[in-house]
Amino acid sequence: MGKMSSWHVGIAAEAFVAAQFARLCYDVSVQYGANQPEYDLIAVSGDKMLKISVKGSQDGSWGLTQNYKKGCDYHEAVQKWLDSHNKKTIFCLVQFKGIRDDEMPRMYLASPVEFAEVLNVSAGGRGDTILYEYHKWGSRAAGSGTIDRIPEGWEFTAERAQYMFETYG
Repeated sequence: MGKMSSWHVGIAAEAFVAAQFARLCYDVSVQYGANQPEYDLIAVSGDKMLKISVKGSQDGSWGLTQNYKKGCDYHEAVQKWLDSHNKKTIFCLVQFKGIRDDEMPRMYLASPVEFAEVLNVSAGGRGDTILYEYHKWGSRAAGSGTIDRIPEGWEFTAERAQYMFETYG
């Protein structure tokens, strides 16, 4: 598969997330168009609802807090980012890197607070604006010798989706 444009990544990511929630028997409502609120789709189970912000990637990472970095350190940028998000909105990360045409992308579910916790311990505790699926810091980096990765429990499974509904729905 060739490199997709950022527009194609976004459309494909939303479609896969909507399909996965539907596949798990949740009702899904997708918003299309510009100027959306902070979420891309809604999943409903009984009287519980999740607002979901979808972030697609094809390079193994997701830039999340870089727009908040100006004039502050990584931890302050993460806190500003966290303060700007509704604590009830969850994120679904979709990764296309290394995925064949006939494969599902890797998908992860996390809350803004969970994201902040991982970003704050990134790069050996320095913090970062980028969440990595897997990244080993080189010898010259702030996090030299450490590995940043998505926590194992974030995989988009039926159990993880149910947990998100129970906790944030």
